[in-house]
Amino acid sequence: MTVAEQAAGGGQGAAIDPVTFEIIRHKLLRVTDETIIALENVSGSPITNEGHDMMASLYLPDGGLMVGGVGFLHHLTSAAQAVKHIIENFSDDPGIDEDDVYFFNDSYTAALHPPDVYMISPIHYEGELTGFVANFVHVTDIGAVDPGGFSPNAVDNFQEGFQTKGLKIVERGKLRKDVVETFLNLVRDPGMTQLDLKSQLAANHVAKMRMRRIYADYGVETVRAVADELINQSERLVRRRLGELPDGTWHVREYVDLPDDTTCRVELAVTKRDDTLTYDFTGTSPEAKFGINCCYWATWGAMFAPIFPLLAWDVTWNEGVTRALELVAPEGSVVNCRRPAPISIATVGTVQIVNNLSTLALSKMFGASERYRDRATAVWHGSHAHVETHGIAPDGSFFIAPLTDTFGGSGGARAFADGVDIGGEIPNVVSRWANAESQELNTPLVYLFRRVVVDSGGPGKFRGGVCHEYAFAPTGVGGAELGVVLFGKGTRAPMSLGMFGGYPGSNVRYSTFRDTNAADLPDSLQEIVAGERVDQFWGSVDLGVTDIQYVRFMGGGGYGDPLDREPDRVRDDVERGLVSAEAAHDVYGVVLAGAAVDAAATERRRLAMRAARIGQEVEPALGTRADVPFSGRPLGEYLQQTATGATQCTWCAAEVAPAGEMWKRRATIVRSPMARAGAFRSEDPDFALLECCCPTCGTLLDTEVVWRDDPPLDDSVTSWPGQES
Repeated sequence: MTVAEQAAGGGQGAAIDPVTFEIIRHKLLRVTDETIIALENVSGSPITNEGHDMMASLYLPDGGLMVGGVGFLHHLTSAAQAVKHIIENFSDDPGIDEDDVYFFNDSYTAALHPPDVYMISPIHYEGELTGFVANFVHVTDIGAVDPGGFSPNAVDNFQEGFQTKGLKIVERGKLRKDVVETFLNLVRDPGMTQLDLKSQLAANHVAKMRMRRIYADYGVETVRAVADELINQSERLVRRRLGELPDGTWHVREYVDLPDDTTCRVELAVTKRDDTLTYDFTGTSPEAKFGINCCYWATWGAMFAPIFPLLAWDVTWNEGVTRALELVAPEGSVVNCRRPAPISIATVGTVQIVNNLSTLALSKMFGASERYRDRATAVWHGSHAHVETHGIAPDGSFFIAPLTDTFGGSGGARAFADGVDIGGEIPNVVSRWANAESQELNTPLVYLFRRVVVDSGGPGKFRGGVCHEYAFAPTGVGGAELGVVLFGKGTRAPMSLGMFGGYPGSNVRYSTFRDTNAADLPDSLQEIVAGERVDQFWGSVDLGVTDIQYVRFMGGGGYGDPLDREPDRVRDDVERGLVSAEAAHDVYGVVLAGAAVDAAATERRRLAMRAARIGQEVEPALGTRADVPFSGRPLGEYLQQTATGATQCTWCAAEVAPAGEMWKRRATIVRSPMARAGAFRSEDPDFALLECCCPTCGTLLDTEVVWRDDPPLDDSVTSWPGQES
């Protein structure tokens, strides 16, 4: 059934013929696309036109999300709240008039963090307010304590730059010079920042022109009826899909390593009942003194960023999708902090963690569904490792240049395929990263190398996508040092978590090398010769011409037991330089004889690894998956519930746990160093890899990254569609 046919099934859209409905729907989607194109083409900022750190969407006259565009999807719902705030607070004074534009970036009201500036424009047609268009870009500077808007050195929100709950920057079509000049007087790079603002204004102008043409062609009432029905339709389709998925509760957890060596925990329980999802962050750590915190609406947006592409991939992204979800975010926690807690690192801090956890919880739910199991994915690009550079240009002006390498990302493994190598991230399906030459053209630095990191993808039946590493050195142009602002996470605990037995991807690493052989242009980490190495992921450093900054990202999480991976796939990965021969043997249990797989030795090796997991011999027959009848009640890749309610291993057919008991309490659980998952994993003794194994065959049923004595997480599925509970 087409979208138009579904729309004709009821609601306001039923009075509109399906062809007209479909045409208007596509025109609205194309308006958001063209708005994004305008942002790209007008902006001179690499983080916008090459990194795609932006968003544009259309909103109803009451501020509800009408049609969401592409870009960073966290902002679709947050910008809706910003529009609603402006309607509620400024309709009378100073008014929302035709061709006005409001500047908005207050995180405690709606936005994600200060440098993500929303430009909100009312759309009028023949004097009537018919809706809004909003876009955001990450502006070059916001006047915070650190250049670029990410402020690792801020101790509270007051040090994080200019913030407003709504400021009219254009009044009745005329740019307010007093407002613009006041704002530009606060930032370090007014030229580039002004271009950011102009690109946003231009993009909104394009959207308004296109919407006015649609109103002229079809009439305001017809377009409004289509918009209303699109929202109702999205709600119906999402609720219908939820009804096709099992009921249950799925628990997920991640940790943030803070610069004072403390650890912050983010806990999430996702409960699905009938046609509603509830996200509950009870148990999450209190707000931190560092800027990783996020406010309520940032968490709301962060949970939806994976929901749109994973659960609602074929549904129009609008307010209807949000009606089927509820959020519990304890006030005063890192997912709902209180002013003046610092929040400038939120987007690459707790917001991204919520993305990860939302992805993993949804995927666990998909994995318990025969129909939707192929939607399951391990975590993609679990941690940004961002770098902002700044300094004095040859003409004496101050420049700020964020490096877009962090958008390279890495795909999580899926239930049917490996993760995409250097594959981006789920919350922004159009993210890209700049060519080295583009960055070098605008910044006094030289890239020494960008290369794939072997063994960085999480091992599994399907391997997580590998990540990349890079290093750069200042060129000395202008004779000044190059300033670098560093802020990341995932140096102590991996965040690209695996699922259903898959291992996590690699850890992040930041290293500053002093007094090096940079003049020799070393093209690998091994070729760097330095007088000193400092591993620092948070704060500011200055680089001279003999210094080198190195960054390694995270690989994607793996899916399924690595011993279940086809040996020929492992051999191919070794040949391609994605997996080392050591990992092939030690992690995947594949024995290579030259360029070929030694099948007999591999079988023996894998059987021995299974036995080592559970501390007892494993019968040779259990090295091969048994033909276990499907019960219709899946619990993941290797588990199902039987007709009696027991949990059964689908590799060997053995009962793992009796009815009514959480299966992990009967599984063999091995607590191992993170290095068990391969190279480039944390050596921090406070973190461990939990391997939850079938006590009969040694199949790896699940993995967890845990801090100290944290217990394993339990999930529960209470019913499956078409099955009696």
